[in-house]
Amino acid sequence: MTQRPLVVTPGDPLGVGPEVACRALVEWAGSVVLVGHGEAVRSWAARIGVDVEPVDDVRAVPGAVALLDPGDDAEPVEVASLRVGVRACLEGRARGLVTGPIHKGRLAARGFAHPGHTEFLAELCGVSRPVMAFVGGRVRVALVTVHIPVGRVAAALDVDVIRHTITMAHEALVRQLGLQAPRLAVCGLNPHAGDGGVIGHEDLEVVAPAVERARAAGIEAMGPMSAEAAFRVALTGGCDLVVAMYHDQGLAPLKALEWRDPTEPRSVNWTLGLPIVRCGVDHGTADDIAGQGVADPASMVAALALVESLTTP
Repeated sequence: MTQRPLVVTPGDPLGVGPEVACRALVEWAGSVVLVGHGEAVRSWAARIGVDVEPVDDVRAVPGAVALLDPGDDAEPVEVASLRVGVRACLEGRARGLVTGPIHKGRLAARGFAHPGHTEFLAELCGVSRPVMAFVGGRVRVALVTVHIPVGRVAAALDVDVIRHTITMAHEALVRQLGLQAPRLAVCGLNPHAGDGGVIGHEDLEVVAPAVERARAAGIEAMGPMSAEAAFRVALTGGCDLVVAMYHDQGLAPLKALEWRDPTEPRSVNWTLGLPIVRCGVDHGTADDIAGQGVADPASMVAALALVESLTTP
């Protein structure tokens, strides 16, 4: 029986997505269907030396990479591609979804109402509260809040939203990665995790109760602890994932650490709480280098590898 393919959506055809997708597939041995702008993908495939075979549905093509152009002029091709990819995964015709970068500004100008991949994929999957996570080398991070101003983070936190993030991270580590008893380090919001209330009250009144509820449910969660302590614990093998309260608290150290050792895999976006497996690149469309043939496919390579290692929820 032919193995179910992965679906790869290159994303915005004006950015580096088609290039990094094709470069990542040069030596890829598994079955893949590229779903995106046909002309952009064919151009880069020919330039890089990837054999692509046009198809009209999501299916494996032995000896080549299948290419499906959704051809829907009613909405941007990158949006139509995501619809096709998610539907194929939900119907069991594909085993996972890997996404290239989209340009949020260009999509918003065309009426796309979602702030990014995560929220749109959740809508397509019928999920109301997905969790954005990242894997970079030896470090995994789940974010409680995502793309909101730092000044609004404290007001966005409550016991339930933090507990939900901890729970989704725990379940993904168990069900998708196969860890038997994952350990989570939960960051505090304030410096030094509030220093017992001296530096803000949120860690005592909001973060700590969320951790206690998670522990009461059988989850091995530690914290709240300062972010520097949480990442030190992660790097020394003392936990399997860091729960960060806001975007840069989690991603600044993760991305800095990945560049410390060039042999480590690049960071990958991993959506938790979906009924499908989805990973994506951790970078944008890089318009400044698009078309020049110098885009780095490392994050796309890492995303493909991570999807292959995950089990369907």
